[in-house]
Amino acid sequence: MKYILLLIFFNTTIVTFGQQSKIEKKIDRLISAKTTKPFNGIILISQKGRTKYSKIYGYYDIDKKEPLKPNDQFVIGSISKQFTAVLVLREFDKGNIDLFSPIHKYLPELTQSWADTVTIHHLLTHMHGITQLDKPTTFKIGTQYSYSQIGYNLLAKIIERTSGKSFSELSKNLFEECGMKNTFHPDIKEYNNLVKGYTEIEKGKIEFETETFQNYVAAGSFISTAEDLNIWNNLFYNGKLLKNKTMKMLETKQKGAVRNHPIFGNTEYGYGITIDTKDNILQLGQTGFAPGFVSMSYYFPKTKTSIIVLENIAYDTDDLKRTFIYHTEILKIIREEQKNYR
Repeated sequence: MKYILLLIFFNTTIVTFGQQSKIEKKIDRLISAKTTKPFNGIILISQKGRTKYSKIYGYYDIDKKEPLKPNDQFVIGSISKQFTAVLVLREFDKGNIDLFSPIHKYLPELTQSWADTVTIHHLLTHMHGITQLDKPTTFKIGTQYSYSQIGYNLLAKIIERTSGKSFSELSKNLFEECGMKNTFHPDIKEYNNLVKGYTEIEKGKIEFETETFQNYVAAGSFISTAEDLNIWNNLFYNGKLLKNKTMKMLETKQKGAVRNHPIFGNTEYGYGITIDTKDNILQLGQTGFAPGFVSMSYYFPKTKTSIIVLENIAYDTDDLKRTFIYHTEILKIIREEQKNYR
């Protein structure tokens, strides 16, 4: 059943450490500005593993006015792709897959001729052109970029074959290894704090979203928390999950893997993440969207700064720049601060 709700003023919980910094003041001004579309979610910024700023704003259940809590779980959209990329590259590190062999080697049931040309590398970099399993590719393989969900689903199927384990089991093992106690493949029914997601249906009205899990899990439907994503960023980007050479590949801009991003314009990709070097600032990570959920997770290696923003109201879904306005404005604030360390 869907519920139509009027936007309301939201409960706020703020945790900051020490004297309030310029960054904290700027973010507070952004979030507290009077608007009919207030931020409803969690912001967590850390540096060198220490929390520098944490803000919880609003409700996990708007109808019941139940406030959000630090370990509440969100669907994280395309942030999920980096989990999948790590699981794939771990199979590579074990010698179980070759990144440049045709995927027919791993999925012999595929009948389209493209299975003899498309490689795992093509799937990781969105340069395969597959839109349906029973259709030809939409362009010559390896010549163009087209952001894809189905490609990451194929990656999940490949590592199920090479590992002998289900994708949900592989991901569960990875999260347990990382100490991410609140991150789950949705098929692992052990999550208890998944917040409700909401979508704006018209100006001033939102509804409870009933189609949140429409994306392939490997591409966009993992469930996590701000605190768990912070753990992930500090392990992942500090080379704790892959061999050094493999991690270097993941963090390398891949030739041709350039997207006209609906929010950021020209955006370059590695394996499962974007790689931004504008203004001589290295920024790694990803935004994520799932119906009712808007997310962002980025990492700045030079200062070991992690920035995570999770929101469970999707406003203005016909214009993603507006949907992600809080996320991108917070990112601008952090990037401006990073200029001091170039």
